[in-house]
Amino acid sequence: MIRNYVLVAVRNLTRNKFFSAINIFGLAVSMSIGMAIIMLVADQMMYDSFNTKRERIFRVISRPVNSAGIERGGMDNSTSPMPLREELLGNYTGVEKVVRFKRGFGNNWMELEGQNVNIPLTGFFADPEALEVFEYKLEFGDEKTALVEPYSVVLTKKAARKLFKEENPLGLTLKVGELGVFTVTGVLKDTEHKSHIVFEGLASMATVKSLASNSGMQARFRNDLDNWEDFWNGWTYVLIEPDRSKEDIKGHLDNIFRKHVLTIQNPETYRANFHLQSLTQITPGKLINNSIGPSLPWIFVYFLGGLAGVIMVTSCFNFTNLSIARSLTRAREIGVRKVTGAARWQIFVQFLSESILVAFLSLIIAGGLLMVIKPLMLQLNFARVFQWDLQANYAVYAAFVLFALAVGILAGLFPAIVLSGLQPVKVLKRLENVKMFSKIGLRKAIIIIQFTVSLVFILSVIVLYNQLKLFMTKDHGFSMTNNIVVKMNNTSVDALKTELLKYSNIRNVSAASHVPASGTTYGNGFKKRLEDKDWTNLNYFLVDEDYLKNIEVDLVAGNYFTAEAGAANKNHIVINEEAVKAFHFPSVIDAIGEEVIYQADSTRKTIIGVVGNYNHQFLMSGIEPMALVYDPSRFDLLQVKYSGTYEAAAATIDKAWSTVNPQLKVDYNDFESEIKEFYQILFGDLVNILGVISVLAIMISCLGLLGMATYTTETKKKEISIRKVLGSTDEALVLLLSKGFLNLIWISIVIGVPLAWFVNNLWLELIAYRTSFSPLVIVSGIAILVVLGVITIGSQTLRAAFTNPVDNLKNE
Repeated sequence: MIRNYVLVAVRNLTRNKFFSAINIFGLAVSMSIGMAIIMLVADQMMYDSFNTKRERIFRVISRPVNSAGIERGGMDNSTSPMPLREELLGNYTGVEKVVRFKRGFGNNWMELEGQNVNIPLTGFFADPEALEVFEYKLEFGDEKTALVEPYSVVLTKKAARKLFKEENPLGLTLKVGELGVFTVTGVLKDTEHKSHIVFEGLASMATVKSLASNSGMQARFRNDLDNWEDFWNGWTYVLIEPDRSKEDIKGHLDNIFRKHVLTIQNPETYRANFHLQSLTQITPGKLINNSIGPSLPWIFVYFLGGLAGVIMVTSCFNFTNLSIARSLTRAREIGVRKVTGAARWQIFVQFLSESILVAFLSLIIAGGLLMVIKPLMLQLNFARVFQWDLQANYAVYAAFVLFALAVGILAGLFPAIVLSGLQPVKVLKRLENVKMFSKIGLRKAIIIIQFTVSLVFILSVIVLYNQLKLFMTKDHGFSMTNNIVVKMNNTSVDALKTELLKYSNIRNVSAASHVPASGTTYGNGFKKRLEDKDWTNLNYFLVDEDYLKNIEVDLVAGNYFTAEAGAANKNHIVINEEAVKAFHFPSVIDAIGEEVIYQADSTRKTIIGVVGNYNHQFLMSGIEPMALVYDPSRFDLLQVKYSGTYEAAAATIDKAWSTVNPQLKVDYNDFESEIKEFYQILFGDLVNILGVISVLAIMISCLGLLGMATYTTETKKKEISIRKVLGSTDEALVLLLSKGFLNLIWISIVIGVPLAWFVNNLWLELIAYRTSFSPLVIVSGIAILVVLGVITIGSQTLRAAFTNPVDNLKNE
């Protein structure tokens, strides 16, 4: 019986080659996107799956609370205070091991953040048990002692090859930035296993204690391992005993929270309580702050899956539509089979098997398309950040087969139900009286839905592109041209600044802590008087006396920092006009000379000047209160204003750096590129993703429309020929054949435009500087849809209208 179903299905596919090709290709295109999502999710599900203790390993995460200990909302942090380890191991039962990772050693795992070129590897400080708990196997070295001594480091095999020529580099040393010289005590084996903790090297946690006693490093490492108020710099993982549960350890964490966090006296201190996150739920997982490595949020999977689902459903609509449209050509076949004894379920299975066969043929073509899509996906910034490799395995291939089976059932279920329900008496007695659906029926509704979805995608891409263009071209209120950012990397600011100013093509050099509008600043609370109830939160930048001149921002009142004032500048502060409003000063003039209290150390700073408002943060938010503070000990970069070409200025920076600090490489980038990189990463990728989805959606919709138009013109060949014989013009016939389909497109436009306006305004309202859903956007989107629709319809109606009537009526 199954063999017969397959033979009949193949016979019908080969008999209707054109419609079969539309169905197979349409499903293949959409299935390739779905298969890419399956590979992505499977790739993420492989993280940490190799760990035999994975069910007993939990990460301690922090959830913000108010001073009374009540959760106040906000995103969880994957980090937690470092003293948790000793507290759990020393005072509570049920905990087998606790492992901490601490940032500060090597570069960050995110390559897009811009790494220090003078640090040769990425990594963390880690406790000795890290190798055992996370089952990192050593090719060289002893797992039990590799991370015990200060200034010892364990390298990945890849990092060891990059840094050393020797096959076994144990005992060799390497310099890690300003942290000092580290001795290699272990090399990890090469492995295909995936871990959410990404590193090239792990340094011993004992090194942190040694650095804290170093006078040059005390500012960075003074009390990290004992500070209950630091929720940002370390990750804590707990291996619980086999006979204990997650709830047992959560009770311990609640006690620790009440004992050490809730009792902190300063009411303004950040507080958070502790929760446990299973190792197997980190990626894909919940959206969380301070990730230690690539962790794909489920919301991202849902977003991509939703887009793929829309395309998939659109393709299934095509199959349903064309199957129903051609149903009458098989009505007599169904009637004869029922009269000769076929049951309805047998007819149902026959049509469903044909649909499944189409899905599996589509799967083969989709596999080829996936090979084309995969390199494009891996070029996305998202893919580089989350380190996708999209490797397939037997589980993925099995998922592909189940996916194709599900698609086949979804696409063929409705036609199979409808066609298997035809009554033999009606279809065999008078076929022309059998009507599958009413005039405004399902087939037309499906075409409307398809083109509505396509129009929403087209308009959304146009709006996203316009928003990206606005971000890339809008004036931030300060000058960012002809400027280069140089990262200091433990180099003397004054020495490099002095050397750079010797060159004629260097116009200005300014020291600062951050690049404005690049996403990072310092922030803290300020008060006018101690008795004031609330602190006013200000973003602030550490700057020198040349900063305003460098970014070309006007001083609207008072004075600015001067070289002559020297250390006295540290007692002063410059605020923007928005901060004047936040402090409720009557005017910018009234703010001059007033004092504000700095929350971090309770020092008083005198307001000496007010600068004009400019966008010191991303353009997604409006201008907020901001301050400029003078503190040379914390400058991290120089902003170098130049004349002439970028290449000549870069060469000048190279020369000046080699004079001041020849031991290190210089690390610099274009000022404007630093600011606009975020916009390109986020909105550029979204434009690319939605652009591809839009092309696929409109292509699939047009394929469905092409099939419907072809079928309609085929069924009306004799009518068209008779009309031509009776004197109808070709233009009139084209209009007659096209009118119904064009009406469907216009209905799609009437539905799609308001829907696209509503959907896009949901996210546009969240952005301070936003583009508009303008008439030009609407006209452009409609024009694209109509042109493609007219071309699709016209290709068939013109062919039918210009057919010689003799060819269709010669047998009548």
